[in-house]
Amino acid sequence: MKFHRKRRVTPEISMTSMVDVVLLLLFFFMVSTTFNKQTQVKVKLPEADGEKTEAELETIRLTIDANGVYYLEDGDGISHELLNQKVETLVQALRKRHTPGAAVPFVINADGKTPHQAVITALEAANAVGFNQISFATEAKPAE
Repeated sequence: MKFHRKRRVTPEISMTSMVDVVLLLLFFFMVSTTFNKQTQVKVKLPEADGEKTEAELETIRLTIDANGVYYLEDGDGISHELLNQKVETLVQALRKRHTPGAAVPFVINADGKTPHQAVITALEAANAVGFNQISFATEAKPAE
């Protein structure tokens, strides 16, 4: 009886299916990833004479653009537009950021062409929340 030996087949690794899986994973992560669109509000601050103060580590910044729209800076340093422009909404947003009894400075970055009523509304909201240190951001006048 003659026995036939089986030919030994060399194993092959099929790269095609592995490449397909990697591309599908890459496509999945690209589609499912959310990207934060970091936009900055364009504000032309008014000019003023005065000394430059050191920036506090913890400050709450409210930006008001030329149209009177409020943007409150989050803890991540990104300004987010408020849901609406009512005083109650601004007070609620400020209460979320302010801890009672803390001496955290409140800085208003108002555009030079901001309506006066928008700034007064921001001051009323800051007073309602209980801020003691309120300041306005300005740019230094250019040297002549």
